[in-house]
Amino acid sequence: MKKGIHPEYHQTEITCIGCNTTFLAGSTAKEIRVTICSNCHPFYTGQEKIIDTEGRVDKFKKKFAGRYGTTSATPTNANQAK
Repeated sequence: MKKGIHPEYHQTEITCIGCNTTFLAGSTAKEIRVTICSNCHPFYTGQEKIIDTEGRVDKFKKKFAGRYGTTSATPTNANQAK
């Protein structure tokens, strides 16, 4: 490694603003503040909710029901009819 071209590497304290959790990590920054972390993120805590207020998922399933996802055992080919 060349001397004088690399930034200093610190043992950095990362602080979550949402839940006031702190943990250590290595970084070139001396202090890091994040708005959300794995302790308070809904995906990791199991509080994630899927909101479908307009029924888009049901509308999609109704529109494309039975069209896709099924495979037939015999291919349909115009040359087979001869």
